[in-house]
Amino acid sequence: MIMDNSKHKTVRAWRLMLVMAVAGVLSLALIGITGSSVAQESVSGSIATQDRPITTLRDLNHAFVDLAAQVRPAVVTVATERILKARSRSPFGSPFTNDPFFDFFFGPDSRQQQPQEREYRQEGLGSGVIVSDDGYILTNNHVVANADTILVGLFDGTRHTATVVGTDPQTDIAVLKIDAATLPFLEIGDSDSLQVGEIVLAIGSPMSENLAATVTQGIVSAKGRSNVGLADYEDFIQTDAAINPGNSGGPLVNLDGALVGLNTAIVSRSGGFQGIGFAVPSNMAMRVMNSLISDGRVVRGYLGVSIQDVDETIARAMRLPQTTGALVGDVAEGSPASEAGFEAGDLIVSVDGRDVRNSSQLRNHIAATAPGSTVKVGIVRGDKKETLSVKLGELPSELAQSAVTPDIEEMLGFSVQTMNGDLARRYDIDQRATGVVVISINQQSDAYVSGLREGDLIRSVDRQRVQSSDQFYTLVNEKKRGDSVLLRVYRGGNAFFLAFALR
Repeated sequence: MIMDNSKHKTVRAWRLMLVMAVAGVLSLALIGITGSSVAQESVSGSIATQDRPITTLRDLNHAFVDLAAQVRPAVVTVATERILKARSRSPFGSPFTNDPFFDFFFGPDSRQQQPQEREYRQEGLGSGVIVSDDGYILTNNHVVANADTILVGLFDGTRHTATVVGTDPQTDIAVLKIDAATLPFLEIGDSDSLQVGEIVLAIGSPMSENLAATVTQGIVSAKGRSNVGLADYEDFIQTDAAINPGNSGGPLVNLDGALVGLNTAIVSRSGGFQGIGFAVPSNMAMRVMNSLISDGRVVRGYLGVSIQDVDETIARAMRLPQTTGALVGDVAEGSPASEAGFEAGDLIVSVDGRDVRNSSQLRNHIAATAPGSTVKVGIVRGDKKETLSVKLGELPSELAQSAVTPDIEEMLGFSVQTMNGDLARRYDIDQRATGVVVISINQQSDAYVSGLREGDLIRSVDRQRVQSSDQFYTLVNEKKRGDSVLLRVYRGGNAFFLAFALR
């Protein structure tokens, strides 16, 4: 179809008006959100900010350029190496396999080839962020888990051997230390004050070290994401800033250049970026880091109740006024909750005046509160609302750590980790699969002899579905030496059962 010149002019005019409108909205939006903050280097080496007016798209462009330039030097590449050992036999066997004279002189057993132990190097790549000028680095636990050596690459091209200060698999946080001084580092932002829709930058080393300090931009898509299956304590920031393999452990920063999250995982059907990424909030990461540095472990608050979410069916059956909150299923004897008067059936709706949305939020809040603190907990009991005052204890060590114990791991002969995106990529497992992945196995164990291998995905134990390492070890902890274990295993697109005995 042919369009006359007047119509062409009308279309061009509308397009010009649309471009001008978008430019105006972007400029006003940026001014309204941040006061046009642009990162600059402070005397201490951390990232400071300075406001300047944004009136054009060019000003907006320069603001992002300046912010990226100031933040990138505090981002590092974390390269790991792990030595794996495996036994193998010669594929050719003995040249005298069918020679009866060879058997006569040397015996038939001499023809059997002894297995040879070989070493294989498994390399990994992730990211991290410097949070102090003397070399403390935050990254993800899954980036450095089981690594024999860790090398940190700085923005200036230098490389340092890193030591692990501490790890917390339950939040997927690890703290590293390198021997260096006067390093550029990021200020820590308040992740609790983040707003959905706020502009953020994600920085890291996706895919390879050649792509180190890659910067992507997006918004905060949601907050408080839990039940994702990535960690035991989940309170993720969701973002559409592009995050890819290798970005794990890198920073998520706001327009003030402050660290507000630690990029951890993506949700993807293809294994690549699809606009759904998760970051551990900076407030959670710093609490874990400070505890690991000061105490050598993570100290968490303890209430002493088992809790669950409330759906419409439960709410109707129990005549609860709402489906938000955390329902108390049981109260541990002698626990802080027991002493404060909690009862099974109580619906916890608030803590210190803050509404409780679900059980995950309550669990995270209590764990993040220092033992010895007194909190005011709002509950609904029957048709009445009450407020109970409770002095929190310290989460017992048997509950604070993963459910695995050295004895049970020795009896099993292998260790597992909750399925996540990094493991899916490492072992070529379907990203959508759930369960636990075998990350190491003793080749002399009954499990190995029965056919279990590193990289296998375990979906059930004794016909009970498992979705986390804690759930797996809880089920196995109920057994003793000599008991049999039945696993349903997924490998290379096939599912099968295998059984072995605990030794």
